Amino acid sequence: MTTETHENDLQAATAVAGRLVENVERVVRGKDEQVRLVLAALAAGGHILFEDVPGTAKTVLARSLAASVENAVFSRIQCTPDLQPTDVTGLSVYDALTRSFEFRPGPIFANVLLVDEINRAMPKTQSALLEAMAESQVTIEGITRPQPSPFLVLATENPIEQEGTFPLPEAQLDRFAIRTALGYPSAEEEVRIVTDQRAGHPLDELRAVATLDEIRILQAAVEHVYVDPLVLEWLVQLVRSTRDTDSVVLGASVRASLALERVARGSAIVDGRTYVEPADIERLFIPVVGHRLILDPFALAGESEGADTLVARVLAACLERVPRPEPDWDQASAAGRTPAP
Repeated sequence: MTTETHENDLQAATAVAGRLVENVERVVRGKDEQVRLVLAALAAGGHILFEDVPGTAKTVLARSLAASVENAVFSRIQCTPDLQPTDVTGLSVYDALTRSFEFRPGPIFANVLLVDEINRAMPKTQSALLEAMAESQVTIEGITRPQPSPFLVLATENPIEQEGTFPLPEAQLDRFAIRTALGYPSAEEEVRIVTDQRAGHPLDELRAVATLDEIRILQAAVEHVYVDPLVLEWLVQLVRSTRDTDSVVLGASVRASLALERVARGSAIVDGRTYVEPADIERLFIPVVGHRLILDPFALAGESEGADTLVARVLAACLERVPRPEPDWDQASAAGRTPAP
């Protein structure tokens, strides 16, 4: 494909991302950064874990995104301790009329899948999601079935209630491209939310602004976003620095480097750019890498404000320790790789 074709694909992708952001924000008020994170993960083909209290619009965000894409299938799984893997993946049921088994797909076969309180599901049920998230396919009764494309998982955890929960294993956490929180809206935005919902929910009036084919174009365009070699080297060194850091038993893996680079590309498209800036890496470092660290229990015991504060401090130290690059944007622009900022 020619450079001109790539540029056209990038322009089409940024237009799609812009429409999606604007449409979702008609319903999800005051959460521009989080909405853009979700769209960056969607563009990158990644999944998102929301660790937040109830009532912060996690479900509304997922439904808004699904409603913004024409013919997108939205499913929701409410996790409980008695949820079985087949409740997620589906199973074969015997049909007496045809005297044969008929496969009935579970809710995992969707374009946008909301998994509520994922840590309330048993480990074997959590693992049913693992193959789908990692490989976009599900093996059921020896038969491998592909996931719909696109496929996005938005999972939630409640950090307050811990009774009856099963902490996500590291392998499962590592499959989420981003972990973040929505948080409560500002007082001004909360007033707007209450006002907007007096006569019904704005979600009911939301219309699709993109097609599934356009989402596939958005995801394919990520490949053509320019990453300067100096920025890429810095990204890798940042991830590697987590492996040699006090307070961390096990640092981020190579999968973290892959996720950070790809989500940064997706974020650039969402922001209307054809290239990744160092600021993208700084902004995404904690959401993409933070949940992949295994902290030293002794350091965690001495942290009065909790694990998230310790993770933020560790990653901030990595950003200070590894010098930020200064790419030659003019040279890159002259080579036709990216416009000079």
